[in-house]
Amino acid sequence: MKEYAILVSFIPAGFSREEHAGARPGTSLIPALPQKMPESKPFALWSSEECLRELEQLAKTAGAQSIGNLSIRQKRTSPHFYVGRGKAEEIAALASGSEANLIIFDCDLSPAQQRNLEEICGTKVIDRTQLILDIFAKRARTSEGKLQVELAQLMYLLPRLTGKGIELSRLAGGIGIRGPGERKLEVDRRKIRRRITKLKEEIKEVRKHRAVQRKGRQRIASIALVGYTNSGKSTLLNSLTGAKIAVGDKLFSTLDPTARKVKLSGNTSAVIIDTVGFIRELPHHLIAAFKATLEEVSLADILLHIIDANHPRRREHRDVVLKVVRELGAEKTPVITVLNKIDKLAQEEKERLSVEFPGCAAISALHGEDFEDLIALLSKHLRGEREKVKLRIPQGKADIIALLHSKGHVLNEKYTSREVIMDVEVNGKLRAAVKEFIHGTGAMRPL
Repeated sequence: MKEYAILVSFIPAGFSREEHAGARPGTSLIPALPQKMPESKPFALWSSEECLRELEQLAKTAGAQSIGNLSIRQKRTSPHFYVGRGKAEEIAALASGSEANLIIFDCDLSPAQQRNLEEICGTKVIDRTQLILDIFAKRARTSEGKLQVELAQLMYLLPRLTGKGIELSRLAGGIGIRGPGERKLEVDRRKIRRRITKLKEEIKEVRKHRAVQRKGRQRIASIALVGYTNSGKSTLLNSLTGAKIAVGDKLFSTLDPTARKVKLSGNTSAVIIDTVGFIRELPHHLIAAFKATLEEVSLADILLHIIDANHPRRREHRDVVLKVVRELGAEKTPVITVLNKIDKLAQEEKERLSVEFPGCAAISALHGEDFEDLIALLSKHLRGEREKVKLRIPQGKADIIALLHSKGHVLNEKYTSREVIMDVEVNGKLRAAVKEFIHGTGAMRPL
């Protein structure tokens, strides 16, 4: 069944009504949002029009058609409807006066608020988290992705069973009909809890499998692509490696991670790993459920942060991504910032970006333009500072010897009856991996 949605967003306190011309509080049925967004403001002060634009993109990605929107200014939230009763009735009137069969709130609703809104509006109501979870469910292709999405959905659903079971619980209060409703609700809760436990165990096995895969790749550096959704990460992976990952101008086009080997300058190679895109207010259920996938970010040698240079909110997108990176515990991992889609910019705008984002690589992933600076930055970071060390390694440690040949610069190598004596230039990460075999050091030498 086709879903026609009314979108509800909220005007930040820092905006005047004049700044929301075209998206003022009140009822407005419009087929689409304006094409031009205003110039960048601090992320906390995104206008309701901008929030609505992103919400409309999410709704479209989920398969819903936006037929209207409502922007609301409020100082505090209501425990009953999130909005005040008057606004809830206004939303209900807007829905009943149109063909809308879905109302989407650009916020997180409690189970009680969602239930109360559905009762007063007479139609399905979902919040931002449920909308994003639905998109992820559509995008999941691998068994790993499906497991993680199902876990996130069940974690979201579990507290809402109380709300959905209120009517059944009331049956338990009367003489002669005590019990059945409450028992059914408790059975449903137990089933979901058991399923959550099983999913967590299966995802734990997925994490073990990924750890084995990473161990097999430890001889080569890993680069994780991170960025706001639809910034062009998968397109860049295709251009750098010749991969043929499906891409599109839509949110969360890629969900399941993909790893490909790329040749850099000299003899340097690396594995580039594409990850799921981020978005403002990314549901914590997803972050928790997708640990098996997102830990590729926290364990990478370098993060390649892709920013859509053509987006007016590029700075705010950057801040959202870096916030999620910190939440994943990867704040100490080196980050290379890449400004993508510069083919859409005028020369004057490109020059302004070079001042706004100094030291960044500016490219067009779609057309494969200006990759030289990016390759040079990656090669420089991967080489880093080398220290000359002398190592004595038992001949049985073939994996360590291979690791040094792969990631270090071997200067001298001598085999004895029991061990291998090597002079090798190593970076900090490689040094830590072989520290037990070091028997002497040299001066630091930047390359």
